Amino acid sequence: MAEEKSESTLTVLVALGANFAIAVMKLVAGLITGSAAMLAEAAHSVADTFTEALLLTALRRSAKPADRRHPFGYGKERYFWSLMAAVSIFTSGAVFAFYEGFRTIFGDDHSQPSPIVGYVVLAVAFVLEGVSWLRAVRQVRAEAAASGRPLRRYLQLSDDPTVKTVFFEDTAALVGIVLAFAGLALHDVTGSAVWDGLASVLIGVLLAGVAYLLGRTNQGLLIGRQADPTVVRGARELLRSAPEVEELVDLLTMVTGTDRILLCARLDFRENLTSTDLEMACVRIAAELQDAFPDLDEIFLEPVPRTDPDLRARVLARYGE
Repeated sequence: MAEEKSESTLTVLVALGANFAIAVMKLVAGLITGSAAMLAEAAHSVADTFTEALLLTALRRSAKPADRRHPFGYGKERYFWSLMAAVSIFTSGAVFAFYEGFRTIFGDDHSQPSPIVGYVVLAVAFVLEGVSWLRAVRQVRAEAAASGRPLRRYLQLSDDPTVKTVFFEDTAALVGIVLAFAGLALHDVTGSAVWDGLASVLIGVLLAGVAYLLGRTNQGLLIGRQADPTVVRGARELLRSAPEVEELVDLLTMVTGTDRILLCARLDFRENLTSTDLEMACVRIAAELQDAFPDLDEIFLEPVPRTDPDLRARVLARYGE
């Protein structure tokens, strides 16, 4: 877990350094060329820089140990700050890109001085963004391979929003650079600033889409998403196979942080168990669960009769027949 955190921190730091350098270059080029797409890309990189700073805050604060006020730890801080990063992408990047795009499309046509500056800056930016993107891709692929899942499925189920955010950010950045280059080139060839404005609007759409995708992911984790289906299925099988358990009545899981899962199980134990047998069985089952699934941070096992009508009604209300 410490090694994964170190990998995530390094990935975010690489992205932060690359985005800061790129933001400065794009801003200078945008002011020289007057290109709306270039200025939109500068705002894009500024938003990405703020995002990396927020992700570093997420990594640092989510690592704080549990205390009296937060007995389950601070793991969800990572999701909160990652959600703020998604908001930053939209407000700082997408909104400005839309503004510049529509202002250019519906404004007066203007010439584009020194477009070669824009081409050079975008080429250098593509290389720098590519370095950061390759770093994120390597980590995401390694983690996907370790979980035994295809990349797309891993990204859907991952409870670490930091690397996922960097991956989507850098992918959007590379696409945005291509759009800006196309807008710059078409403006240069045709003399019409509409192409430049259209590229800026498309960059805004791209950023809004990424912000929505990341925001939706972190929303689910903040509300309290169920653990990975593989963990849920494995825990269910282990609990049902315990010799002291007559029936698994209910199983609740919630992701409380990256690599942290809360598990609560209601079990109908065999009637011939003494109170001591029951206590020892709970201790043993909890230990077996943690051995099988190291991400289980807290485990609660509750003995209940499966015939209790109120409990049955609650379970059916949640899962259906």
